[in-house]
Formats: sequence, structure tokens, C-alpha cells
Amino acid sequence: MPQHRPFVPRPESTVIGADGWPAELVAAVRASTEAAAVATLPWVGRGDKIAADQAAVAAMRAVLLTAPFRGTVVIGEGEKDHAPMLANGERLGSGDGPDCDIAVDPLDGTTLAALGLPGAVCVIALSPRGTMFDPSGVFYMEKLISGPAGHGVLDLRASATHNLRAFAAARSVPETALTVAVLDKPRHVALIRELEFAGARVLRIAEGDVSTAIAAASTDAGVDLSMGIGGTPEGVIAACAVRALGGVMLGRMAPQSDAERGAARSAGLDLTRIYTAADLVSSERVLFASAPAT
Repeated sequence: MPQHRPFVPRPESTVIGADGWPAELVAAVRASTEAAAVATLPWVGRGDKIAADQAAVAAMRAVLLTAPFRGTVVIGEGEKDHAPMLANGERLGSGDGPDCDIAVDPLDGTTLAALGLPGAVCVIALSPRGTMFDPSGVFYMEKLISGPAGHGVLDLRASATHNLRAFAAARSVPETALTVAVLDKPRHVALIRELEFAGARVLRIAEGDVSTAIAAASTDAGVDLSMGIGGTPEGVIAACAVRALGGVMLGRMAPQSDAERGAARSAGLDLTRIYTAADLVSSERVLFASAPAT
């Protein structure tokens, strides 16, 4: 008897900032995330995050190669973890249409996918050519992200407690009403303790730097703030979504090794500088898409 494959529904992507972009390009960007998510599905729960990532990368690249634009990858996630990736400087697209910078993470949350846990997403962001920040080999960034209520309120140089109280005051709610998302990493033990002592509800996130940032920048996702050190490539991708959502993002380079610190010095980066979302992507014309892989 012939074997029938079970029906697998196509993951539905979320697109932000489509206004002002050619409809054909928006459709291709959406399709690239959905193709990556579908390609990931056979590897979900099989314990091989590299294979899952490879499948997502190949599927996303296949769609983008013929997309109606001239794209250059500025943020190609994967280098930090020596994983499969769309490489920095790689050219994509048919050669027709707008000239764009690309920030991409074909599978954000590879471990989540490998373990069959929810939260893995396939993401991409586009902006006009020359508008995305290149972190130059510095793979980690301290971030502070919120929705529109954080404008003029948040200060990355201040303590977590100060920011929690200031944001609560701006929202006219008690600190105990706020939920703060923090990556569940050893480097954040003190931060989590401080937030809990200040009365916040702390949502510990195993992985998913980009989706956590989007949740914090949204007004209805159940996350009020995102704090802590995460990936710089993911930070630039998140900045695109935050700008499109009208949220607030502050970042500061946080190199975690001598090699990263050397790369920062070689690139002339000021490690004390506070970057806004507009510094990380200077154009307001940003196209962002994501599709759930798990």
C-alpha cells in the first residue's frame, strides 16, 4: 500500500512594515520565512540543531535568490556559533527591484527546535542599502527594550530597578504588574535577583532573542520589558521590528571575550556608547517577517 504523508499546515508568517514596499517583494520575504519553517519541521524534536539550522538556511536562501530585489546580507546569523548561515556580504535576489540590506536568522532558537520546544522562529528584515549597523565581530550586546511607553523613560546606564520603576510610573501601574523577559543564562543571575527583589514578574527565556524583543515592543504580548545581554546580530534584526512597531530599544556592546574586545577596538567601536533602534537601522522604512518553526 502507498504510504501517505501526514498533512502539515504551512506556518503563517507575521509581516511588519509592508507599506511602501513592492507587493512582490513582501510576498517573497514572507515566503522565505514560511519555507524555512516548513523545512525545519522534520528536524523538530530530533536533537540535531545543526541539521535543523541547515534545512532552514537552505530553504530561505532558495526563495531569496529569486526574490525581486538586490539584497546584501549585513547580518548573517551563524558566525557566532559556527553554525550554517547566510554569510555576511552574500548577495541575494534577482537583481530587479530595490537595493537592500538584509538581516537574517533562518532559525532563531535552534536548541528549542532540536528539543521540540516552542519558541523557535524564522526571521528576516530588510531596509534600504547602507542603513543597517554592522557590529564588526562583536557578537553580544546589552539590550533594554519596551513598547512606546518607554520613549524618554528608559536609560541603559541606570540600574534595572530604576528602569523598572520609571517604566511602571510611565504606565501608571505598580512594579508588581510588570513582566520582564530575561534570557536564562548564568550571566543574568544577579539581574534576575534584582528584578525579583524589585517586585517584577521575571519571564526566564531559554532561547529566542528576537521573538522576546518583539514581544516587549508590542503592546499586547504579555511582556512589558526585555533586559539583559543577548546576541548583537539578533539585536540588529530586533531593532528593525522594534522600529516598525514604534517601540523603544537601547543597546550597548558587551563583548564576552578578548577576541571580541579586540574586534571592537579594530573597528573603532566605542564600548560605552548607547545605541538606539535608529542607530542600529537608520531608516524608518523597514520590512520584517517571521514564521513560527515550533
